[in-house]
Amino acid sequence: MEESGEGWLIFAGVALLIAGVMRIFDAIWAFRYHGVLPSNLEDAIFGHSLATYGWVYLIVGIVVILAGFGVMVRSQFARWFGIIAAAILGISAIWWMPFYPVWSLTYIGICFFVIYGLAAHGSREPAAPA
Repeated sequence: MEESGEGWLIFAGVALLIAGVMRIFDAIWAFRYHGVLPSNLEDAIFGHSLATYGWVYLIVGIVVILAGFGVMVRSQFARWFGIIAAAILGISAIWWMPFYPVWSLTYIGICFFVIYGLAAHGSREPAAPA
């Protein structure tokens, strides 16, 4: 018999893994891109250097992938680590809101559901019926 909330935990783990890989792809893009940048990128949080964003995204991607693997093996530490990683991922998506609003909102929405899944369904013991 399947535990209550098992699907949420699988969703959270898989979403963290996929989002981490996507962030690593974002980092690779930032390191290799040499085209025209948006004119108001100078006003962004980390300035106008895409290399800076590349390093930030690489670190965020690695952290999120580690959290995803931990969630998939049901580690309680990884559950809390996953909540923090999803929050960091959502915050890092806000930086690109002026340039890619739909993509940023998609990231933020997925992060919200990951945090919900880990917070509401990741406890060691099932909640007592009310």
